[in-house]
Amino acid sequence: MASRTSDLLVQFQPDGELNLNSLGEYAKEHVHGFPSSPVKIGLKQFGYGQSNPTYLMEVSSTEGGTEVVKKKYVVRKKPPGKLLQSAHAVEREFQRKYSCCGGQSCCLYVCLHGHTQQMKGYDEIPNTNLEYHPKVNGFVSWNDDWVSVEALYQRDGKGNGTLVLEALGVHTQVPVPKVFCLCTDSSVIGTPFYIMEYLEGRIYLNPKLPGVTPEKRNAIYHATAKALASLHSVNVDSIGLGKFGRRNDYCKRQVERWGKQYMISTSEGKPPRDPKMLELASWLQQHIPLEDSTGGLVHGDFRIDNLVFHPVEDKVIGILDWELSTLGNQMCDVAYSTMPYVMDVTDDNTESPGGFEATRIPDGIPSLAEFLAEYCSLTGKPWPAVDWKFYVALSLFRGASIYAGVYNRWILGNASGGKRAQVAGKLGTVVIDCAYTYIRRKSVLPDHPPSATNPKQFATESEGLSKDSGKFVPSRKILELRNKLLKFMETRIYPMESKFSELAQSNMRWTVHPEEENLKELAKREGLWNLWIPLDSAARAKKLLFDDAERTPGNGNNLFGAGLSNLEYGYLCEIMGRSVWAPQVFNCGAPDTGNMEVLLRYGTKEQQQEWLIPLLEGKIRSAFAMTEPQVASSDATNIECSISRQGNSYIINGTKWWTSGAMDPRCRLLIVMGKSDFNAAKHKQQSMILVDMKTPGVHVKRPLMVFGFDDAPHGHAELVFENVRVPANNILLGEGRGFEIAQGRLGPGRLHHCMRLIGAAERGMQIMAQRALQRRVFGKLIAEQGSFLSDMAKCRVELEKTRLLVLEAADQLDRLGNKKSRGILAMAKVAAPNMALEVLDRAIQVHGGAGVSSDTVLAHLWVTARTLRIADGPDEVHLGTIAKLELQRAKI
Repeated sequence: MASRTSDLLVQFQPDGELNLNSLGEYAKEHVHGFPSSPVKIGLKQFGYGQSNPTYLMEVSSTEGGTEVVKKKYVVRKKPPGKLLQSAHAVEREFQRKYSCCGGQSCCLYVCLHGHTQQMKGYDEIPNTNLEYHPKVNGFVSWNDDWVSVEALYQRDGKGNGTLVLEALGVHTQVPVPKVFCLCTDSSVIGTPFYIMEYLEGRIYLNPKLPGVTPEKRNAIYHATAKALASLHSVNVDSIGLGKFGRRNDYCKRQVERWGKQYMISTSEGKPPRDPKMLELASWLQQHIPLEDSTGGLVHGDFRIDNLVFHPVEDKVIGILDWELSTLGNQMCDVAYSTMPYVMDVTDDNTESPGGFEATRIPDGIPSLAEFLAEYCSLTGKPWPAVDWKFYVALSLFRGASIYAGVYNRWILGNASGGKRAQVAGKLGTVVIDCAYTYIRRKSVLPDHPPSATNPKQFATESEGLSKDSGKFVPSRKILELRNKLLKFMETRIYPMESKFSELAQSNMRWTVHPEEENLKELAKREGLWNLWIPLDSAARAKKLLFDDAERTPGNGNNLFGAGLSNLEYGYLCEIMGRSVWAPQVFNCGAPDTGNMEVLLRYGTKEQQQEWLIPLLEGKIRSAFAMTEPQVASSDATNIECSISRQGNSYIINGTKWWTSGAMDPRCRLLIVMGKSDFNAAKHKQQSMILVDMKTPGVHVKRPLMVFGFDDAPHGHAELVFENVRVPANNILLGEGRGFEIAQGRLGPGRLHHCMRLIGAAERGMQIMAQRALQRRVFGKLIAEQGSFLSDMAKCRVELEKTRLLVLEAADQLDRLGNKKSRGILAMAKVAAPNMALEVLDRAIQVHGGAGVSSDTVLAHLWVTARTLRIADGPDEVHLGTIAKLELQRAKI
């Protein structure tokens, strides 16, 4: 079972130097939002795994004669007493600038108990009376005072240092607690300290996760891999941590350091040396990985019990204990995090200390290969089979050296740790034997990561999907694509939303964020590109373009999607709708999909070669020019724009507006609907024609605003066509066929809108639930308010009803075609936007002012949903279609 954060608190009596009044006064001045007149400040100490004393500070006030806790913070301080200059350096967890040796080479003069040593850089560690911390590298001990040496100072040309916790919190999506202030004045509470956010959540102290269901174990380990991947994906140079530690030769230095420590702890007059340990050291020196010359951010102590999980969701909201972070080979972090697979690390078990792989992996916990595959997929790192044996052996080598030091100090009578120190000698032998056996295994990992079809693969999400048989149960192929898509959204799209929005609101908003193009390439490699393309349309285009539906040159198979039906695509399109930025990353965004559908179904070979191929490749974008300012364009027969034949050309004149996508700098193609014969039958007057955006006479009059959003860089343009001349072979399907094309285009395309609206509503539900579980009003969480619970339940009911309706519409579209499924399509077009608006409005209400601000995605999602009640045709038109069909059935 998990322990709540609050379960780890213990009562304690503050010492004389820890003055609560001084602490409160300092917090009032330096912590934004700290109550100005608290009645009481209380402290409780966290009693698990804290090398630096760490406290919960509760700030109370009186309401109606009752004492109420208003705010909670965490205070983390150095221990009292005389320490090395760098000992328990809470300062380095909080980002600040400080001067170090005037920009010269850094020298530390350290003093403990009257002993002074000079250290000319952290690699030159004095041997006498120094031993390493029994957990991780880079800490040394002098008479039981632990001192950070590795990665203490970040050096740059100016001698300034930037520290890790605030840098990550401000500049990245890595889940870390928010830090408020750092105090280096020891007169306040006796030692330097900092104040940070209190995270109410769950901590799992045992990696076996006893008392947890298999499904939750799977989700917890998935979240662990995701948190480690987020940490290892940080660009340290871009956030000011480029000199946080030495990047090169990390593993080489680790082997040498722990080898020296073991020799010191087992020299003459001390515990005997184990020959296997010496062989292990030699083996490690001969197998140092080639990529050891590169280095990224390393946590140093990444374990599941150093993670805080959300109170109800299985996601990490905080990574703790950053004192040991540095730059180095990140696979060392990964190997250390997987120690439970190799050894039982939960207690001092010297009899049967085998890890998960030697005993039995608890149900739900992924295999080691599956965990590593998840990590590699999230980070893009290569499969580590070649060097994995080294990384695990190094972690065990480090542990054996630590135990040797602890046992030696216990023999000398100057070790703390009680029974653990007494059995450290046996534990060290067990670890050495484990490592010695491990390096002699023929294989420790498969040559390739496990297949995604493995039934134990991480299950990222399954809401709304039954595992049983039934009408709307997706196939294994769709489930695999769905999980890949969910993972891509979580790790690639959501973290970039704020960056995309920031650019879209700047004076550079009509440009494209470079990361968008990078994400497109990743989507192609993941097989998530052009998923919208129906199988029959793809077959027609392949046959027309390449004379063989089964053979396409180069990456042609990737261009034409995964061969999905409309129903199958519905499960995936919904997920893309959870972010306004996602569809275009997968080349599944409007109006491009509708325009490509037109070219796939009705374009000639030449038209497809010129326009369809670059659209399928994502090299250009397009727009659909239909709506006009002077007429009600929901009735396409009203259109006034003219398309007149003159010899081998057509001349286009007219004004269009709400031409979505035309503002995009990549937009090259316009599909324009106009009248080519004003005297023909009512539905034979319209034609569609292809227009190069750069054709003379095409003028962008202005970008249009949607409730204050200009949707840059996509945009919605008002266009003027002034004597625009295009070749006659640009006409689509022939003169007078425009209405026919429009009906074929609008069926699947508008249903895609409905699918995405389901996703937008799901996002709204998720954000609403998170807010309700975090915000208090009138003394209770919003999630505890009866009226909210009723409203949220109704939202879920409406969402599920609409999802089934949309899936039914997709299924009928596949089986019956556009004409025979027009009734169910009309129902979906009415139900989806209205449901999404209801759900998003409720989510906005729960957020109060934040809901209508740009601080969340809710306002933008709501605006998009509202416009689709117009863009997909007004409700009245769809309701009329539904009613007429009902009356027809009654007559029959």
